[in-house]
Amino acid sequence: MFAAPFEYHRPKSIDEAIKLLREVKGARLLAGGHSLLPAMKLRLASPAALVDIGRIAELSGIKSTKDGLQIGALTTHTAIADSDAIRKSCPVLAETAGHIGDQQVRNRGTIGGSVAHADPGADYPTVLLLLGARFTAVGGKGQREIPAEEFFVDLFTTSLKPGELLTSVTIPATSSGAAAVYLKHRHPASSFAVAGVAALVAVKAGKCADVRIAIGGVTARAVRAAAAEKALAGQAPNEANIARAAAAVADALSEPLSDTYASGEFRVHLATVLTKRALTEAAGKAR
Repeated sequence: MFAAPFEYHRPKSIDEAIKLLREVKGARLLAGGHSLLPAMKLRLASPAALVDIGRIAELSGIKSTKDGLQIGALTTHTAIADSDAIRKSCPVLAETAGHIGDQQVRNRGTIGGSVAHADPGADYPTVLLLLGARFTAVGGKGQREIPAEEFFVDLFTTSLKPGELLTSVTIPATSSGAAAVYLKHRHPASSFAVAGVAALVAVKAGKCADVRIAIGGVTARAVRAAAAEKALAGQAPNEANIARAAAAVADALSEPLSDTYASGEFRVHLATVLTKRALTEAAGKAR
């Protein structure tokens, strides 16, 4: 099918893009286009205008800072997967980016476009929630930072306001000795996560000093599994304790998604299995 008619704008700066969003009625931002353009072709979305931000250079790039990493919203999945800075300080993010879609998707898709679209099966939201990422947005009222736990609101819904542009993602440095892992059950057609689990474990004196678990693909947005984290915190990362923690994951997964490929019950089961594997792998790396 063909998209409905629309205006096309290609701003050269962030300020120009924000001005267009404010002045052009019904305008939508276009980044990599992997989510919006297919929806337009199917007439599931019919924006009156597209504001193509793909050539705004200041929105791309990766910087190491004293507090961690700052990644421009237009940075592609391939650039993240290949970044030496990310591989060194946050290898789980590089590994995650390297398994998104296929090579063509990774070459054009962007981290900002992915998180702003907030697909429940996307990989970044789960990992960024685990890492405590912060999102910087700019709009007509200035700039603000949004923590990951507040950014993802619901199915395909974020806390970005109309007229705001996501400019960067900041990832704080993780504690010394911590290791993180992301595992997913991949949908065979789309490569999206039917269930995805990100786990971070820090081991000190033979016990888990820090435990974080984030689950994606199962519910309308990625969530932290607080009960599972509490069950393993302060405990030795042995098989029995990890199994006990994984069994508590279901507490965080109310109203799981169901479709023709996987029921909600099956997604919860997958999350439990993947949590056990992710915790075991992360604890092994942390040691």
